Amino acid sequence: MAEHRIGTQEEWQAKRDALLKEEKELTRRSDELAAKRSRLPWVPVEKDYRFETEQGTKSLADLFDGRSQLMVYHFMFGPSYEAGCPVCSSIADTLAVQVPHLKSRDTTLILASRGTLAKLIAYRERMG
Repeated sequence: MAEHRIGTQEEWQAKRDALLKEEKELTRRSDELAAKRSRLPWVPVEKDYRFETEQGTKSLADLFDGRSQLMVYHFMFGPSYEAGCPVCSSIADTLAVQVPHLKSRDTTLILASRGTLAKLIAYRERMG
């Protein structure tokens, strides 16, 4: 276990205040980068992507399900995997309750994976 130096409340506060300045600068920089990212030019998707779903094969446009925005989460489950990524699985456990909120904001959420549909469905059923 790591050994920690013991200091005074004043030392802690001074170091915490300095760290807070760095954290705020990092947040500002992250916000700047996000704004730049949102201003990138759009590029038309010209490839005819096809996705296997429980409702059959769908195009990329079909995945929007009539909404103006599509949010895609890459669920790491490769073709040779027997189980999904543990972190992805944990995140997936929290997404269902978000769907109504996203739909009310004209957004469809999907999880995409390289695994076979049969394996993905079996994994979902096994995990509940």
